[in-house]
Amino acid sequence: MQNKLLAALSLLGFLIFMGCDNTQEHRVIKLGHGLDVNHSVHKAMVKMGEDLAEISGGKMELEIYPSQQLGTERECVELLQIGSLDMTKVSVGVMENFAPKMKVFGLPYLFRDKEHAFQILDGPIGKQLLDEGEDYWIKGMGYYDAGSRSFYTKEKPIEEPSDLKGMKIRVMESASAIEMVKSLGGSPTPISWGELYTSLQQGVVDGAENNPPSFYLSRHYEVCKYYSLDEHTLLPDVLIIGKHTWDHLSDQERVWLQEAVDKSVTYQRVLWEDSEKEALEAVKAAGVSVILPNKEPFSEKTKSVYKQYEQDPEIKELIDQIKSNR
Repeated sequence: MQNKLLAALSLLGFLIFMGCDNTQEHRVIKLGHGLDVNHSVHKAMVKMGEDLAEISGGKMELEIYPSQQLGTERECVELLQIGSLDMTKVSVGVMENFAPKMKVFGLPYLFRDKEHAFQILDGPIGKQLLDEGEDYWIKGMGYYDAGSRSFYTKEKPIEEPSDLKGMKIRVMESASAIEMVKSLGGSPTPISWGELYTSLQQGVVDGAENNPPSFYLSRHYEVCKYYSLDEHTLLPDVLIIGKHTWDHLSDQERVWLQEAVDKSVTYQRVLWEDSEKEALEAVKAAGVSVILPNKEPFSEKTKSVYKQYEQDPEIKELIDQIKSNR
């Protein structure tokens, strides 16, 4: 009897010991996102999967579900929170609902140029904000380039802020995007990305705002024949992982995954440059009028958005830190 008890205790101890080691023989990470397979972000994710398999010696694998197969951006975030999905990509505009300080990135004309933006995103401020969603069971891992967002419309071009007066403009579920459109005289209308093409066709909205590759790959140029490059926000995408998943990875697996993410970020930013040029050429060839408005009136008109956010001491400090890095 005593020998059986000792054997049982030994087995229990072994199982507990094994339970303390989170490393699995083969770990599959499921990643869902809403973009087309031709998008630079998806291509970067494919590379991330290849790098992850190589770095981990085949012990980790990435399964990618593109094109909203698992839901909208917000739905994918919610799946992360309950542990039903491991990773996803979201715009910072969506992310600010889960990491409130990230709304600073949605402020219009915050960055001088892309070099300034990357300096902030890859530096202490950007890294600090990647951890802002932990209370919501989300951890940021890196920033993909999503270029600058500009207005595209159906009936008339946007050449100056007054052209937006009374127009219904689709925006993300983002407080900063809503306030930005309001400051320019437009009527912001949150609509999910997957429903936007039909909404434009049916006149639910008069236009939207996004970067050139998204405008092109979504085929919104078939409906909207005016694209005004006011470049009001330089809003990155964020690659995030659910805390449920992160907490169950071993230290070694975290290192492998982060290294693969970092490589994909570098790769995606190179792809993005080419995809922007290709997208603008393609929409022009399809009959879209690309307008280059004077940005100064837009910048001046949107300064009112800053006054609201500067009432928040933490956001004001972030704004000051970002501007002082110019």
